[in-house]
Amino acid sequence: MNRAEPDACRAWQLLMKFFFAQRGRLSPSGAELDLSPVQCHVLHLIEPGRPLPMSRLADTLSCDASNVTGLVDRLESRGLLRRRPSPRDRRVKVLQLTPAGARLRAQLLRQMAERSLPLARLSFQERRTLVKILEALVDEKST
Repeated sequence: MNRAEPDACRAWQLLMKFFFAQRGRLSPSGAELDLSPVQCHVLHLIEPGRPLPMSRLADTLSCDASNVTGLVDRLESRGLLRRRPSPRDRRVKVLQLTPAGARLRAQLLRQMAERSLPLARLSFQERRTLVKILEALVDEKST
């Protein structure tokens, strides 16, 4: 085993431990707004002004497209997102936040940041470095 493998394994362990330790902090935000944790996650994944293909959402959530349809139906019925044909390929459906969805997403993100006590222990520079590392890991071009 080369030297990088134990570090990669430890990084995964720590990321998973951090994620599961913080999951409880996400639910109260959504519950206050009558959203399930998965609905909150969907709102986080769709960035304002950046339509997201439904198939990519299904891949990201590791679920069947039929499950995504139900999630989208519920969010769309609340006026939080729109489902439209892609301008590049009309067979593909893309999701876009409505103005109300973008406001609710921003509110959720603010609430998460306020409740993110572990990240507050990091210095400004450490948080900035963490953001750059995580952006490199989730870079859409590499997925």
